[in-house]
Amino acid sequence: MTRRSRRHRTTVVVAGALVVALGACGGSNATAHPRPGTAASTPTPTTAASVGGPANPCGAAATVPATYDHVIWVWMENHTASDVIGNPDAAYTTTLARGCGSAARYASVGSPSLPNYIGATSGSAQGIHDDDAPSSHPLTVDNLFRQVRQAGKVGRSYEESMTVNCELASSGLYAVKHNPAAYYVGGQDRAACQRDDVPLGNLSVGALRQDLDRGSLPAFSFVTPNLCSDTHDCPVRSGDAWLQQWMPILLASSAYRQGHTAVFVVWDEPTPMPLVVVSPTTPPGAVEAAPVDHYALLRTAEELLGLPLLPGAATAPSLRGAFRL
Repeated sequence: MTRRSRRHRTTVVVAGALVVALGACGGSNATAHPRPGTAASTPTPTTAASVGGPANPCGAAATVPATYDHVIWVWMENHTASDVIGNPDAAYTTTLARGCGSAARYASVGSPSLPNYIGATSGSAQGIHDDDAPSSHPLTVDNLFRQVRQAGKVGRSYEESMTVNCELASSGLYAVKHNPAAYYVGGQDRAACQRDDVPLGNLSVGALRQDLDRGSLPAFSFVTPNLCSDTHDCPVRSGDAWLQQWMPILLASSAYRQGHTAVFVVWDEPTPMPLVVVSPTTPPGAVEAAPVDHYALLRTAEELLGLPLLPGAATAPSLRGAFRL
């Protein structure tokens, strides 16, 4: 896909009945707003009461933070936007997309899975055209996980069905090709993987639930459902059920309700894939109409966390304007 560095136009629509279903109120949040980084975007204190919870996660906060405390990526698999959005088997995902934000022309940056995971976290597919294990692709290049650490922050990967930290081979429903942190070996990458690349756990016990409950969510979270939950090996309804279980927990957390957290639910391929953007300042029904890809996702995460731009991200458009981030 050709990436565009110039400013692009976006379209914002309001999905009437589904917005009501989410309990979101558009109001003045659906109108034009100052671009991030301007004086008008300087954050003011946001209370939990001013931010929507699981029932109305988007459009409840007025002030766009200059930077964010938390960025969460949830990666799903192998479906186009039309397979998911509007599909009765994906009713929860459809409601979330139409009550928050979505992209109309979201593209992959390679094929099969692994090049997309590596591209989204390093700014390049690094010449990879397969799904081989980390032993075949030890990468010393700079990457988002390393950037977060160098900024004095924490980045964690939460991998469903992984049995030990930083597991370097696929096993059962765990696929290492969907765990990009396991491929980076430069600097302190391997030591960080062994510390911060952890099994997801379940809805009540485990690393992610514990971090949410304790208020210790890292600055960057990479959440990978297993091969069934991400719809790689199971139907769309399985992924929708997984999101319906986990997303309300994320959105009810103190981290989200404080108003400085953005959640991106993204599919790896094939083009055009769904992209769902959830934040307290995202207008219900916001749509990015211009063509964007995983490099735009990377750029946006780096901007939200106040990080420099990796290759690929530097020439990609930002998603901040479209989704009022």
